[in-house]
This record gives sequence, C-alpha cells and structure tokens, in this order.
Amino acid sequence: MGGREGGVPGGKALDRQLVRRLWPYLRPHWRLLAASLLLLPLAAALSLAPPYLLKLVIDRALIPGDLSQLTPLALLLVGVLIGEQLIGFSHTVLIQLCGQRAMHALRVETHRHLLGLRLSFFDRTPVGTVMTRVTNDVESIAEAFASGLVALIADVLRLCGIVTIMLWMDPWLTLLTFAMLPVLLLVVLLFQRALRGAYRRVRRRLARINGVLQEQITGMKVVQVFGREARAQRDFAEINSSYRDAFKQAIKFDASLYALVEMIGAVTVALLLWYGGVQVVHGASASAAGVATEAITFGLLVAFVEYVQKFFQPVRDLSAKYAVMQQAMAAAERVFELLDTDEPDAPSAIPSPPAARADGASEGVDDAPKVEFDEVVFAYDRDGEASPLFDGLSLAVERGETVAVVGATGSGKTTLVRLLIRLYELDGGTLRLDGVDVRELDPGSLRRRVVVLGQDVFLFAGTVRENITLGDDHYSEETIATAVRRAGLNARLQLDAEVAERGQNLSLGERQLIVIARALLRDPEVLVLDEATASVDPEAEQLIQRGIGELMQGRTAIVIAHRLSTIEQADRVLVMHRGRLVEQGTHRELIERDGFYARLHRLQYV
Repeated sequence: MGGREGGVPGGKALDRQLVRRLWPYLRPHWRLLAASLLLLPLAAALSLAPPYLLKLVIDRALIPGDLSQLTPLALLLVGVLIGEQLIGFSHTVLIQLCGQRAMHALRVETHRHLLGLRLSFFDRTPVGTVMTRVTNDVESIAEAFASGLVALIADVLRLCGIVTIMLWMDPWLTLLTFAMLPVLLLVVLLFQRALRGAYRRVRRRLARINGVLQEQITGMKVVQVFGREARAQRDFAEINSSYRDAFKQAIKFDASLYALVEMIGAVTVALLLWYGGVQVVHGASASAAGVATEAITFGLLVAFVEYVQKFFQPVRDLSAKYAVMQQAMAAAERVFELLDTDEPDAPSAIPSPPAARADGASEGVDDAPKVEFDEVVFAYDRDGEASPLFDGLSLAVERGETVAVVGATGSGKTTLVRLLIRLYELDGGTLRLDGVDVRELDPGSLRRRVVVLGQDVFLFAGTVRENITLGDDHYSEETIATAVRRAGLNARLQLDAEVAERGQNLSLGERQLIVIARALLRDPEVLVLDEATASVDPEAEQLIQRGIGELMQGRTAIVIAHRLSTIEQADRVLVMHRGRLVEQGTHRELIERDGFYARLHRLQYV
C-alpha cells in the first residue's frame, strides 16, 4: 500500500505535516474559522472576569459592610456570566459548522479517491478497514478540530490571561502558585508518547472489528448453512477482546495523567491557602528578595484560589483533549495513508464514448475493434510478494470474432478480462484495443467500449430501471424499452419494480437478465462474457441465452466458456494453462489434434 505512515513523526499531539495537509479542506471556510477565532479572546476575557469581580464584592462590599456597592457588582457579575454563555454558544456553532464542512470535503475526496484505485488495493485491504477510514477516522478528525485544536487555542488564551491577571494582582503569590509548574510539564511530556501509541493501537483494532463484522454479515448464509455460528462468535469475541484491551491501556494512560494533574493542582491550592492564609491573618506583607508587596486581602486570596482552579481546569481537561488529539492524529495518518495510495496513471488521451443508438444494435462487424495481447507480463501482489501469472503472453481477437477461452481454474482466464478493462495494470508488454494501447485510454471511456458480464451479478437497492441505467439519465425511454425487450426482461419484471440490496428479492435468472439489459443499453464494441456455472430454470435459461445472442451480434466477443454449446459455436477456442496460451483453433480442430483441449474436453463433457 502506498502510504507514508513511516514518515509521520510519532508522539506529538499536533504533527505539522498532518495539520498542513488538513488546511486545504479548511481554507474555503476561512470566514467561519476567522469569526469563531475572533470570539475566542472575548470569551476568554469574560471567563476571567468573575473571580476578580468576586474579589471586589468581598473587599469593597462584604468586609467593609458597604451594601451600596453590592447590588451593581452582583448585577455586573450576572451580566458577565450571561455574556460568556452567549459568546460560547456563537463560537460553538461557528466552529462546528466550519469543521463539518471541511470534513465533508475530506470525506468526498476520500470516496472519490477510492473509486479511482486499482482493484489490487481492494484485494489486499479488508473492506472494514476502508470503511473505518472513510467514516470513523474522518469523524475523529472533525471532533478533534472542534473539541481539541480550537479548544486548545481557547485554553492557551485563558491560561495566558490568568497568569497576566495574577501577576498584576500579586507577583510573589503568583510565583509561589506556579512552583509546581515544572513538575506538571514533565508529567505531560512523559505521557504524550504513550498516549499516541495507545490510541494508534485502538484505531487499528477498531478497523479489524469492522472488517470481521462486515465479512461475517456478508457471508451470513454460509455461516448458518455450515453451522459456523460458534466459530464466528469466537473469532469476533477474540477481535473484540483485543480492542477492549487496547482501549483499557489507553484509558489507563488517560486516567493516570488526569489523576496526576489533579494531585499537582491540589498541592498548589494547599500551598496557596497556607501562605496566603497566614498573610491574611497577620495582615502582613510578603517579600521576595527584599522587595515588599502590598498586603494580601481576603478577597485577593479568594480570587487567587478561583484563578488557580481555572488554571488547572484546562490542564486537567488536557488529558481528555490530548486523547482526542491523539485519536485524531492517528486517524489523520490513516486517512492520508489512503489518499497517498497510488491512483492509476493519468490517461494521455480521452476518446469520446460511442453514442448509444435508439435500437441498441451494433452497426456491424467492421466497427468492432480488434483486441491484442502482445508479450504481456503480469503478476499478482500477494502479501507483498509477486505471484507471476503471465510472462510474455501473446494472443489476438480479430474484429467481430467470437472467441471462447477455456482452461482449468487458475489458468488466467479471468485475469485477461481484468487487464483488458484496466482493473489491473500490466507489468510489461502491451494490450491494444483497435491498435491503441489501453493505457492511453481513459478507464471510464474504455469500460464504456468494453462491457463485462461476469458470474457475480451485483445489483443495487432501487428499481429495475435504476439498475439498468446505473443512474445515467441521458438514455431515452425508447432506448431503455428496446434494451429491456431485446434482453427478454419485459416478460419477467416491470421497470419500476423494487430491487432489494444485492437483488436478494429476485431470482438468479432475473438478476442476469437485468445485467444483460444493462449491457445492451450501453451498446459496447467489445463484449466479455464469463458464463455462469449456476443453474437457472429452463425458461430463464432460454431467455438468458437469447439475450446473450442479441448482445453478441456484430461485436468482438471474448467468452470465458463453461458450456459445450458455447465452445462449439465460437469462431475460435483459446486454451489457457498456467498463464500460457497452449492451444488455439476451432472446437473440431482441437478435438482432432487430441492435445490438452481434447483431454480437458473428455474430463468435463464426456
């Protein structure tokens, strides 16, 4: 997988590299971001006013017994608290809106990138892992932006304001208050790397849970038919336990950091009360290096205790914020690792697709292209190791020719198809369509010219019409009706009939007829047919064969053949064995030759 995880430094709550990569998604919404950030200093100032107002109430009203100042100070305090809540509400709305819009763009970009990845990526990456990156990981980044990064900026402003006010009120008492600050910084630095690694493990194991769960749900029929419920439960319980253990480890680090910060805060308050209380009782002045300071009043001591509580509140919450940031940075690494995965090479030419005709019929054999494999080299990537299949394979399918490809399982029949439509890229050699290297063709245009009908019939939840057009609205009703009629589908289903997820409410024959109608509508130049081995009812079989016959007329056709009748009717038979073309000719010629094909024929059909 083409990621750059190793290039991302670990142990930092905010990696500059990751933040720089997130910025392009925030830039379009800079006005919202700027407005929310402008509210932060005002919110910080309002949050710092109450302790000082409380000092004034005690020193000017309560202790002297001057009730004339009590009412205006109390009203001012209420006004400040209301203003703080209103500013906080406005800030939260703005920053959440900015974050969600940015993450919407990131999610769309990630999905777009997924659609362009080579099929080999999905061969080696579990579905659950991909789903986790697009959903959970992106959401973690959004949460960290609103609840982590911006909140961290607000906390820094608040902490700076607290220190400034405390120094202004009593510098010596402030220095005493922050005597424990070096210990606090040391604790945070010691815990940050452990937290980063712990939350990275949590993310990886969550992806494994999603992958196993998705696999079990998809294969539920197999699980139940073969009585694998107990084994499936054990497998899931094992993965779930590993996730729980990873999360417990992260929680231990998180809780330990919180507890240590709480203890340091308690010691600081105790020192403040001890020293400040003595000064208040004796009414004396503290001195530092022979410099006298003003007497500490009871109101000043109360204000200091309040400010210390406010100082340690964001520091206590730092463990939670840091946990959020660690999860987000781990999630961002995974998302950008996905975005860094190589996409197919950009095409050097983008030909226009052929226009669909109203009758859906091909113009003739002369318009059907030639397909050529010239010294093709290809190997599958299995667990990071190349597994060679083709080493200099050469073959050609002439214009308008119907070729049957036969061979044992693993001989490379299906791989030919995948290479032709660029689901995989060649490792060497050339594959030409009508004399043009397929690597010079836009994949979308290529796949409009070459249509594949495989054994795995996949339908989307929706209507029959939507599954035939695949959401393409430019087809006329007449064109759709013609494709449906030629496929023989009109005798089985209505266009507006509902299709369940993966077509589970339809028979296998009905699903295959929908796919044939889909191919007829697209009017391809080349048809690749992987014949289904599953049995259908005789009526559906007749309709399917008739529809395939309509589809093959006037087109270059490559058939991965399983039926003897298909092989006998083909213009030529290509015999594959272990990635090599070992024989070719008509069915009769190959039988008379009494070679590899004849032996295969006797094993399967005689």
